[in-house]
Amino acid sequence: MLTAARLGAAALSAALLTGLAAGPALADSPAPTPAAVPDGLYGKSDPTYDGVWRQSLALTALTAAKVTPADSAVGWLAGQQCEDGGWPSYRAAGAACDPKTEDSNATAVAVQALVALGGHQDAVDKGVGWLKANQNADGSWAYNPGGPGDADSTGLAVNALFAAKTDPAGVAKAGRSAFDGLALFQLGCAAPADQRGAFAYQTDPAGGALTPNALASAQAALAASGGHLPVAGTVHADAAPKALACADAPAAQGSSASSAPVSHAESGEAVGAYLTAQLAAGGDHLTLTTPGAAPTPDYTATAWAALALSQSGHPQQAAGAVDWLAKEGATWSKGGTDAGATATLLLVAQAAHRDTAALTGQLTALGPAPKATDASATATATAPAKKKDGGIGQYWLIGVGLLIGVGGGLLLSLQRKRNTHL
Repeated sequence: MLTAARLGAAALSAALLTGLAAGPALADSPAPTPAAVPDGLYGKSDPTYDGVWRQSLALTALTAAKVTPADSAVGWLAGQQCEDGGWPSYRAAGAACDPKTEDSNATAVAVQALVALGGHQDAVDKGVGWLKANQNADGSWAYNPGGPGDADSTGLAVNALFAAKTDPAGVAKAGRSAFDGLALFQLGCAAPADQRGAFAYQTDPAGGALTPNALASAQAALAASGGHLPVAGTVHADAAPKALACADAPAAQGSSASSAPVSHAESGEAVGAYLTAQLAAGGDHLTLTTPGAAPTPDYTATAWAALALSQSGHPQQAAGAVDWLAKEGATWSKGGTDAGATATLLLVAQAAHRDTAALTGQLTALGPAPKATDASATATATAPAKKKDGGIGQYWLIGVGLLIGVGGGLLLSLQRKRNTHL
């Protein structure tokens, strides 16, 4: 899934690492030659910035759909891992690993994919080790090692830890755990009421202020809810997500309690309440706001919000976003030809227990022929749960039919008896 945020981060990192200057000098530089799409990779677009990302999502989604991917697809992802355990966004065949270009986002989703596939414990352990080694001193993760942490990267790292059955509370640097790192970016009781629970992408370097960000909130929400990919969507809560309980009296706004970080116990519900309100206000989708440009639907953020709400037991609050993605998602996935977007839509449909046949077929067609498929298992796994009274209704109809049959037989018998006495 090549989002604007990922593309910007990856491109900026590449520019800095290769010594390119920002501004007019870039205009004189020739456009980079697109990388050839290697065998085994899902999608046909240039993989330079999202090869590992889209491959990981595709393998995770297809495995959840009971599709056994080709060895070449799995081998390509495994082969992208560097000796130190990290993954870059993409590494051309035969190219050496450069630790500076390895990124936490690619590593986090690759770990989740290999956990879902099974049988890759050594690679998973090395990936988790890389994440631990490259955690910032404040508990967060940056896109590339050594940079300032951000909510998206920290959330994805926490997802990977959960997938690998590694408690994020025990992954720490300088006494700051992964949960502490995630909490750095969440707006608490000191924020305006309609922003509480949201996540900022990063803290403002000047004053440490936090500005709500749709994608950061959606991606961090899955981690705050204790989830990872793929989302099973088997937990159901009766109530809507619970907003932060804050004392809104003026005196309380300046208190230490109002400025305290949101606790991990409250974090998932708080961001869930924020996302629910934002989805309702936006017509069942989140919005991408870019300075100087008109607001547009944010497909990526909407998808991750649906995944997070499904994970936290709030499928009813996710349903509108799931419906919107089912209706509008073809624009994002370019008619099912964008591997990352198609894989994400499939993950959302699986989490919401919607029909997945079409998306599974589209995604399968974007990569090498799978080793095996199980269409019946896919249909069973993704079918909506039946209501508890469904079976009762069926037996009730059978019972009524039997009663009618018995009653009819009695009437015929009585009629015959009457006829013998005439």
